[in-house]
Amino acid sequence: MRIWNKKGFVFAAACLASMAIDYQASANSGNNSEAKMVEGDYRRMHHALDNLRAARIELLASEHNHGGWRERAILATDNAIHETENAMNWR
Repeated sequence: MRIWNKKGFVFAAACLASMAIDYQASANSGNNSEAKMVEGDYRRMHHALDNLRAARIELLASEHNHGGWRERAILATDNAIHETENAMNWR
């Protein structure tokens, strides 16, 4: 098994973890005005969305399905992309 085949899956997991940390940090910062918080959330969400799309490309380029894990990672990444887009369009 080549290590570079795993990098897409690891990248997707890191992106999801980054999104969770950013979400928690923005939720815990209650002293910010709503306008400032929304502006920061969108900047971070755009960045997370770009990372999720890049992770999806890496997963699709992987040569081996790794017992179904690659396919499930692609589906989870697709879901994360969809949910992030929905969150950005919410208002």
